[in-house]
Amino acid sequence: MVRDSLADDDPELEPLVDALHDEDCRKIVAVLSEPMTADEVADTTEIPLSTTYRKLDKLTEASLVEEGVEIRPDGQHVNRYVVAFEEVSFALAEDNEFEVDISRTPRSADERLAELWSEVRKET
Repeated sequence: MVRDSLADDDPELEPLVDALHDEDCRKIVAVLSEPMTADEVADTTEIPLSTTYRKLDKLTEASLVEEGVEIRPDGQHVNRYVVAFEEVSFALAEDNEFEVDISRTPRSADERLAELWSEVRKET
């Protein structure tokens, strides 16, 4: 599966907290033990498909879920979603501002190459 790239900079606090506060988003994260399509997520969580797409967008914006494309030999490519973090932590900085950190699983060389190829294809 080719994953879309996530920003390496600090995640924004508000979209992250909003997604974590959303019960449907938490249900989706709970079932994403392996990459799934939106249809599979909706069937598993019993969340309506249109709502599932909105929640997946919210989770993607918060950098908690990645959307990737499964390239199939028959040309019928499919989008799959996968959890993009191991841990989320919040801290209060010296200036009394909140800091958020998302710990991610290191990606294999194959995943990094697939991401690079995906970016090259977008540019052409």
